[in-house]
Amino acid sequence: MSEATLERGMNAFREQMNAPVASFFSSCVNCGMCAEACLFYTETGDPKYTPIHKLEPLRRVWEQEYTLWGRLKSMLGLSKPVTDELLEEWETLIYDGCTLCGRCSMVCPVGNDISYMIRRAREGFVAAGYAPEGIKGASRRAITIGSPMGVKFPALAAQIKHVEADSGLTIPVDVEGADYMALLSSMEIMNFPEYLEALAKIFKQAGVTWTISSEAFEATNSGIQIGSSDIARELVNRVVVAAEKLKVKYVISPECGHAYTAIRWEGPNLIGRPYDFKVVHILELLDELRSAGRLKTEGTEDDRLTFHDPCQIVRKGGVLEPPRNLLNMVATNFVDMNDSREMNWCCGGGGGVSANERAEELRIKAFKRKKTQLDELNVETLVTACANCRLIIEEGLEEYRMEMPVVGLTEMIAEHLVEDEK
Repeated sequence: MSEATLERGMNAFREQMNAPVASFFSSCVNCGMCAEACLFYTETGDPKYTPIHKLEPLRRVWEQEYTLWGRLKSMLGLSKPVTDELLEEWETLIYDGCTLCGRCSMVCPVGNDISYMIRRAREGFVAAGYAPEGIKGASRRAITIGSPMGVKFPALAAQIKHVEADSGLTIPVDVEGADYMALLSSMEIMNFPEYLEALAKIFKQAGVTWTISSEAFEATNSGIQIGSSDIARELVNRVVVAAEKLKVKYVISPECGHAYTAIRWEGPNLIGRPYDFKVVHILELLDELRSAGRLKTEGTEDDRLTFHDPCQIVRKGGVLEPPRNLLNMVATNFVDMNDSREMNWCCGGGGGVSANERAEELRIKAFKRKKTQLDELNVETLVTACANCRLIIEEGLEEYRMEMPVVGLTEMIAEHLVEDEK
């Protein structure tokens, strides 16, 4: 990353002033409804966590430089400038107290996309040097090593060998002309390698031709989390180059929320052109295979279980029904949480919060919202489709002494495949 200064931050703020940002600030009626939709406000009761309040530095730049009234106030000395001290004070609000989950945007009476503006505001903060050390480190590793957790391909190759030895399956690598190229998050490689085995089992039964790229296997995009379009663009471009080199038809986004946002929705705009391939989330692909009769399962999960909707995949990505269609294949006692689907509550660790060590106490406090949802249902198992959500929920359950297995949906489907058709 280039040297960060207040001047660079101010320039970055100015570059974010597009029509949507101007429209959103102009139309905000300060009703405060967004507060009740934010788990950082509801679980702390602190007004500083009201979503629109977190945008004060960006709002000041907009008002003072792009509105007549703001310019007059500046000339008369009636408004306060954006300073290093202000950015330092607001840094914890914009990074520790927001997961970019977008729930606040769902309730805004005038349709303001507040999480969009938080994402834009982070561009100014990181350019000015105000971002958490944990996310800075993850971004450096992503650029220099290729993974925010420092996972290199030899580590993935070792996991592939383990999976192949344990299962007898084959994990294809760098196969040119395969239909699908699967991305993984480092968290799946190191914490949940059963996901990789699940892919191999499912694709073998369904007859899917697929591969992993040794040059671009990492799906996590730290650039989106820290708020740097330059970093996000470079990470997306690596995937695009690898996919086009292998001539695949589809790239599969894994069970990782922000990876899906980055490669599916922000990627083409970041690199300035459409892809030569399509992007699908793994749940979308599994649901297509189910619908085509290529996914044969047997047996059922009879425990009372529920599904945690990952914000970026479900609320922002629109993958609402595929997880439910898949769960209904293998679960007899599936129940939805209150406020499920697009209104689900975040786990509290998205948007880079989980990589931000200083935010841990606040994150654990915010997890009380998820605890409340689970207490209302009295379920025995929680299923989700995001490795980050899965880890954060496991930590939250342990903190609040709640014993409950947290299972990845792809893994659950793989466990129910019809044996004689593998």
